[in-house]
Amino acid sequence: MGIVSISLNDDNIAALDRIQKTYGLSGRSEAVRTSINAALADIKELEGLEGTVEGVLIIVRGNHADPWMSMIQARHEACIKTQMHSHLQNHKCLEVMVISCEADILTGMMKEIQAEGKADYVKFVRG
Repeated sequence: MGIVSISLNDDNIAALDRIQKTYGLSGRSEAVRTSINAALADIKELEGLEGTVEGVLIIVRGNHADPWMSMIQARHEACIKTQMHSHLQNHKCLEVMVISCEADILTGMMKEIQAEGKADYVKFVRG
């Protein structure tokens, strides 16, 4: 087994400890492996999408004044059939979009959202 050294801020360490405690894992290394496996499951689910897909895209993000999400939505407006925006606590926003498009367009859109690094949560639920 390889050893990887990483730097984490206090919030990341707290999250890692929370994952360890919640899942009853033996240590932080096990929590990292569990987190990697969860991320890989999401990636495999997206990679398995083919053809026309329909579903709901859910995003939680901060800073309502930052236009990055609106710009992505404008580039993909042909895919967005219905959209809801709601203000949450702590200056966060919830975006819920009903999506219908080709799988590669959806995955591209989701990559754009993730690449911004400003979304706290991004999940596509296939219909």
